[in-house]
Amino acid sequence: QVQLVETGGGLVQAGNSLRLSCAADGRTFTSYNMGWFRQAPGKEREFVAAITWSGITTSYSDSVKGRFTISRDNAKNTVYLQMNSLKPEDTALYYCAAKRSPGQLMVVMRYDYWGRGIQVTVSS
Repeated sequence: QVQLVETGGGLVQAGNSLRLSCAADGRTFTSYNMGWFRQAPGKEREFVAAITWSGITTSYSDSVKGRFTISRDNAKNTVYLQMNSLKPEDTALYYCAAKRSPGQLMVVMRYDYWGRGIQVTVSS
């Protein structure tokens, strides 16, 4: 069992930045590939970014590529999502997720553990 806790959300104006953090408990953090997803009201949960257990490989959705950066610090059991040049359409509940098996990092249903989510609101 892995418990994930997201922090760092809030309300910002368009064009500004936020950094989300996701802290994982347990001693097996390096066994997990990590992802960030988001869900806006009335929409399905969608992939945002993912990083492999080693931190070597990252992937992004087209909508955030070039603006968001995912990273991890395995010594701190934490994964980050740096969000720059935020837009109103980035407004959503952001979730951190952990996945033990390789591959399919963009697929919601393939993740094993989820945080409760944290709200990000971008005003125009």
